[in-house]
Amino acid sequence: MGEAPTSEGDVREPDDESVARAYLDWGKEPELAVGKATGAQAGPPAVTRADGASGGVTRPDGEETEARGGRSAPPASRPLAHAPVRILIGTAVGVILLDAVTKIIVVATLSDRPPVTLIPGVLQLELTRNSGAAFSIGGGATVLFSLIAVVVVAVVARTARRLASTGWAVVLGAIVGGAVGNLIDRLVRSPGPLRGHVVDWIYLHHWPIFNVADSSIVIAAILAVILSLLGVGLDGRRYARAGQTSEPPPAGQE
Repeated sequence: MGEAPTSEGDVREPDDESVARAYLDWGKEPELAVGKATGAQAGPPAVTRADGASGGVTRPDGEETEARGGRSAPPASRPLAHAPVRILIGTAVGVILLDAVTKIIVVATLSDRPPVTLIPGVLQLELTRNSGAAFSIGGGATVLFSLIAVVVVAVVARTARRLASTGWAVVLGAIVGGAVGNLIDRLVRSPGPLRGHVVDWIYLHHWPIFNVADSSIVIAAILAVILSLLGVGLDGRRYARAGQTSEPPPAGQE
């Protein structure tokens, strides 16, 4: 180190350039680079987001943070085929398959044979051909009932978009399965398309002969009455009578 100046002649006067630089730098605050620090406080460098979106910084470990004004990720979309719709479709397909298989077996085993008694005086298996609706109602109106079945399926398909109740899903699936089961007979069996006769084979004494599709429609009607009396709507809510508040749908039925 040099010795301190001891006289006026030893003191160096600042040049003009140093004075100008000091004047320009006076009052300025130090600028800090984003993501940079000095000394022991230095952290990992900032990395630009892969999607190029503004307002956020992606850390090297993959953790993403959003600054104020940044863009958040969109919410996950809801699947179209939610649980009640799957139950509806599964019920309908099950009824259609069961109805078709039993009719094939009945036609193959009971044609040109006398009725088979299972419970004397109560239950018999007897093959008949029905040109009407369920339980041999409305014979001769086969074309009309075929068109009604098509309309029923279309209405249920439209209603399924707002369906959120498991109980109503079973009801609508059973109705569709029964309607389609008998519609298949009217389309493929003699005497021709839309005029085919439906195969009936279950005979309870003092009750018209019916089949699995007919049973499915009747069971669905009974369940629909029960759900209506309980105040359960298609959306899964339980609607109370006047003066009472409705209850939200149970968890998991949305």
